[in-house]
Amino acid sequence: MSHDVPNRNWSYPTAIKFGVGRIAELAEHCAAAGIKNPLFVTDKALASLPITAGALDVLDKAGLGRAVFSEVDPNPNEGNMAAGIAVYLAGGHDGVICFGGGSALDLGKMIALMAHQRADLSVWDLEDIDDWYTRADGSRIAPIVAVPTTAGTGSEVGRAGVLTNSVTHKKKIIFHPKLLPVVTLCDPALTVGMPKFITAGTGMDALAHCLEAYCSPFYHPMSQGIALEGMRLVFENLTVAYADPTNLTARAHMMSAAAMGAVAFQKGLGAIHSLSHPIGAVYNTHHGTTNAVVMPMVLDFNRHAIEDRIEKAAAYLGIAGGFDGFRAAVMDLRATLGIPENLTALGVQADRLDELTEMALEDPSCGGNPVAMTRENTRALFQACM
Repeated sequence: MSHDVPNRNWSYPTAIKFGVGRIAELAEHCAAAGIKNPLFVTDKALASLPITAGALDVLDKAGLGRAVFSEVDPNPNEGNMAAGIAVYLAGGHDGVICFGGGSALDLGKMIALMAHQRADLSVWDLEDIDDWYTRADGSRIAPIVAVPTTAGTGSEVGRAGVLTNSVTHKKKIIFHPKLLPVVTLCDPALTVGMPKFITAGTGMDALAHCLEAYCSPFYHPMSQGIALEGMRLVFENLTVAYADPTNLTARAHMMSAAAMGAVAFQKGLGAIHSLSHPIGAVYNTHHGTTNAVVMPMVLDFNRHAIEDRIEKAAAYLGIAGGFDGFRAAVMDLRATLGIPENLTALGVQADRLDELTEMALEDPSCGGNPVAMTRENTRALFQACM
């Protein structure tokens, strides 16, 4: 019989322990994952904060130690990974706790992935291309427990990490099914102390994930529904969390939206991410903030392909005016959150647009954009963002 339903491979996430105060369960979740001597990977800013000390106290009290690696750059690279692996091996660790935002979660995953692989395997050999992940020995990947302290990347429910090549300044998505954390512990109370600009940037990252997944042309109805509901949670709660950082209800909904966005983008990402990845790699900008800067221009770029779909989303979200109303709501959200108006305000220089265009076209996200990205229209899109 004839049909037009494509064959697709779908995968959904792991055990998620969600709720205020659940950081107190960290040691028991490590035990359930078979981890007796964890390496706690976090970033430099978080390392000295009370929420980190509290988490380490939970581990210490249970006899799991308090070994920490925090040399994590905002856009982590292979040098950070090598330093983390050295600490992991020297300490005889048997698992990784990834504690923090996307940078710490991604780097922690890379340490768990590469610490015990054969010497001739490079992390770049495991880029998310075809079946490259099969080059790794999955049995040698250490178990991972993820504890997000921001609400944006959703790396806590993903099977990949982003690593920047310090030589080429290109971000690469490194994939393996066993990079999915064994357990993810989502405690919204951990996000209360985020600086406002991080609340804004990570929240807009969650929106970008949901929006691009929703607009992706690939067939994945489950992701489609999750993306739509994730957008609703962002529009209704991000400005509340930004204005009142102690509002745990808004924080909880944003943490849910972040995880939902990362689950949803199994359906695909697009031009927002293919533009922001090279900008972040070259200029070291905050990823979510960069996504927010280019979001309206990418909506315009894709309009003829997504207008009907966005009109349906706007109706569900209670936004009047169809596509134009949705775009206006994005602009209002950006203004409320203090997002820079364009790439020039982020420090991007016009004389590097040709270079950035080539990098964007190499980024795997561009393959999920509703409008095919070419050298000409991508260069024009960058120019529109300036």
